[in-house]
Amino acid sequence: MKTVCKVERETWGRKGPGSYEAETAYLISSLDCREYGPDVSLDVNRAHWSIENRLHYVRDVTMGEDACRVRTGSAPEVLAGIRNSVIALARHDGQANIAAALRHYAVKVAKALRLVGIGEH
Repeated sequence: MKTVCKVERETWGRKGPGSYEAETAYLISSLDCREYGPDVSLDVNRAHWSIENRLHYVRDVTMGEDACRVRTGSAPEVLAGIRNSVIALARHDGQANIAAALRHYAVKVAKALRLVGIGEH
């Protein structure tokens, strides 16, 4: 541990018009604060939340990962890999909204199969 920093966040309107929230987060890093400025710490923090929002949130909320009852053996890791692959394929196909993409591919099964190399190209 070489750096600890405090990040204060404020948001307006997330919980309805006129709502306000403030929170404080503390970041711990192995980056040396004498070598890397606060802008680097903020970039690393933003990158973390980008991953959280683009992958973990989608896996949990859109694909119901936390509600999945599979808990034994290697099955949880296999299912996580399948979920990650589906998300990656949809994003590679230009889909930004994964929930909408899943609905789209459910109707256009031939297109979904072509994404994984099955069927005519």
